[in-house]
Amino acid sequence: MHFKNEYRRSIDEYKSAVPIKRKMGFYWILAVLRIILTLIPQTGYIHPDEYFQSIEVISGDHFDIDVNKPWEFNSTFPIRTVLIPQIIVGIPYSILKRLSQYTLFYLGVSLKSPYFLILFPRLFMCCLSFISDYCLYKICYIYGQNYKIRLIIYASSYIMLVYATHTLSNTIELVLTALLLYYTSCSMAYSEKVVVQSDYLLDKYNKAKSRIEGLKYYKLKTSLPPHSLNHCTKIAIITVIGIFNRPTFIAFAFAPIFFWLQRGLGSKCIGFGHFHVRIFTFIICGIPSTVFFILVDSFYFGYLTIAEIGNRDISMNNFVVTPLNFLRYNSNTKNLRDHGLHPHYLHFIVNVPLLYNVLGIIGLHTFGKMLYSGLKAQWLNLPRIQSVVGLMMISFITPIILLSIFPHQEPRFIIPTLLPLAFLYAPNINQTSGVDTIACIAKNNECRNTFPTRNRMTKLQIFWFICNIALTFFYGFAHQGGVLPLSSHIATELKAKPDLTHIHLYTSHTYSIPTALLHLRNTKKTYVSSENHRYKLLKDFYLYEEGSKSIRDVCSIISLKLRECEYKYITKKVPYRLYYALPATDLEEFIFILNSTNLFNYHIANRFYPHVTVEKLPFSKVIKNIIYLTNLTTFSIEKLTKIMDNIFEAFQQFQLLLLRIEYLADNKHKNVHILWKELL
Repeated sequence: MHFKNEYRRSIDEYKSAVPIKRKMGFYWILAVLRIILTLIPQTGYIHPDEYFQSIEVISGDHFDIDVNKPWEFNSTFPIRTVLIPQIIVGIPYSILKRLSQYTLFYLGVSLKSPYFLILFPRLFMCCLSFISDYCLYKICYIYGQNYKIRLIIYASSYIMLVYATHTLSNTIELVLTALLLYYTSCSMAYSEKVVVQSDYLLDKYNKAKSRIEGLKYYKLKTSLPPHSLNHCTKIAIITVIGIFNRPTFIAFAFAPIFFWLQRGLGSKCIGFGHFHVRIFTFIICGIPSTVFFILVDSFYFGYLTIAEIGNRDISMNNFVVTPLNFLRYNSNTKNLRDHGLHPHYLHFIVNVPLLYNVLGIIGLHTFGKMLYSGLKAQWLNLPRIQSVVGLMMISFITPIILLSIFPHQEPRFIIPTLLPLAFLYAPNINQTSGVDTIACIAKNNECRNTFPTRNRMTKLQIFWFICNIALTFFYGFAHQGGVLPLSSHIATELKAKPDLTHIHLYTSHTYSIPTALLHLRNTKKTYVSSENHRYKLLKDFYLYEEGSKSIRDVCSIISLKLRECEYKYITKKVPYRLYYALPATDLEEFIFILNSTNLFNYHIANRFYPHVTVEKLPFSKVIKNIIYLTNLTTFSIEKLTKIMDNIFEAFQQFQLLLLRIEYLADNKHKNVHILWKELL
C-alpha cells in the first residue's frame, strides 16, 4: 500500500490550483454592453472590408438585388474563400428572410432594411465573440489564475466592443486564435500531469526491489490515459479554417501548434518519435477540411461542375485554392502598393499602443526585458518553454514580428493577440505593487497579496477605461459614422420616389457605400411577364465615388453629369435627383468654388452626425481657436461667447452633409440644342 499512497500523493502535487470563486457582476455588465452596442447599432465604419468581404459578397446570393462584389471574389482569380462569409452572413440572412415573411404578413414591416441587414450578421459575430471570452476563462481556470480581472480587462477593451461585433475576417481570426490557445493549453496541462505521473512510475519501476512490486508499477504506468494526440482533430480543423479565412492566420497558429507538438519533450517517456507522429497525424486530420474548402470554392467560382464530374472531365485546372492565390497576390509589392505601404515598425510603434494602450506598452516593455535577459544569458529570468506563460508570450510577439515583414500593416491585422496579452498582463493593470505577475503565473501562484483589497481603481485602470471608452465612441460611432445613416436615407428615398425618377449620388472623401444595404433591384436578371414577354428592369440608381479627388474636380464632374441629366429630362422626360455627399470640412472650399464658377445651385438635404474623416480633420478651425485663446489677455462675456461659437463651429465640422444639386434657374429655359452643345 505504500507505493499506492505515494503515487496518489504525487498526483495531488501536480494538480492545478482551482481558482477562487469570484463575483463577476462587472464582467456581465460589460457583456450586456457589448450586446447593446451591437443592437443600437454602431454607425462607425472601421474599414470597407467589413462590408465588401462579407455582406456585399453574400447579399446577392440570398436576395434578388444588384451587388458590387469586390475584386477578391472575382471568379478569374479569387483570393478569398466564400464558405466563411456564407456562414457568417448567409446563416443570419437565411433567418432574416424567413422572419421577414412573418413580420411583413402580420405587422406589415419588412426586415429587409439597412438596420436589420447590418444587425443580423453583427449579432452572429457578437455571439461568436463570446467564445473567446469563454476560452480565456477556461485557460485561467485550468491554470488556477484570477479569471475575474482578466475577463474584465478583456471585455472592456474597445476591440471586443467594436471590432469583435463587426463582420471583419480579423474578428474570425480572433475567435479561432482563442480556440487554438484553449485547446493547446488544455493539452499542455493534461500532458504535464500524465507525463509527471509516467516519469514518477517509471522511476519507481526502475528502483523496484522485487519483480511483483515492479509489475504493479508497470501496470499503473500502462493504465495512464493517452494524451499525445489530445484535441489533434480540433486543432487541425481550426487551423485549416483560419488559413482559408486569412492565410496570415499561420502567424497566429504557429505558437499554439508548436507548443502542442513539443508537449512533454525532454521527459523520460516522450521522445522525438512522438513529435513526428503528432506532425503526421496533424497533417492527416487537416486534409478532409482542406479538401472540403477547395471543393466548395471550386463549385462556387465555376471551376468545377456536376457535368464535368459526370463526364469525368476533371483536371487540376478544375480546382481553386484561394490561400495560394492570396499569397501569390500579396507576394507582389506592386499589388500591396495599391493598398498602401507602411514602414515595417508600424505594428510595434503605432498599432500595438493604439489597440491595447497600457496593456500593449506593458507587453512590449516586458518582452524587451526578456530579450535583454536572453542576450545576457540570464535564463532563469525567462519563462519555461513548455509553460503557459511561454505559450502566451510567443503567441503575442510572434504574429506581430511575422506580420511586420509585410509592408502593408493595419491595426486590425493583429487584434487576435488580445487574449494572450490579457492573460499575461491584465493583473499588472490592477496591481499596486511591483511584483512580477508573469513569475507568479509560472509558479502557478495567483499572487493574491499583489492585488488591492480596496475597491478604489488604480491609475492604470482609470487610464485603461478612459482610453477604451474614447476609442469605442470613435471607432464605434464617429469614424466615417455618417456613411451608414446616409445609406439608410438613400434606401428610404429609393422606396419612396416615383418609379421613373433616377437618383445620382456623388461622394468624396468618404468610405465606399455598401450598396447591398440599399437593396437595389436586380437589373442584370431577365424577368418573364404574365404575357410571356422577357424584359429587364431599368437601372434607377447611380453611385459615383470620387474618393480623394479635389473638390474642384468633383464639382466639374458633377456639372457635366447635371447637364446630361437635364438634357434627358428635357428630351426624354426622365426626372432625376442629383446628390453630393461630402464631409462638412469640405463645405467651405465647396462654397468658394461655386461662388467663383457659378456651376449649379445646391441646398443641404440632410446632415448625419457624428462623422469623422481622419484625412479631412478641421485643423484650421482648431488652430484658429488655439491662437485666439493664446492671444487673450482679458476675458469678457463677448469674448466668451465668441469662444463658444468657435467651439460649436468646430464641432459642426464633424458631420457628413448630403447636398441636393440643382440646375441653375437662369439656364432652365435654354434651348435644348444649346444645352446639348454645352454638354458636348
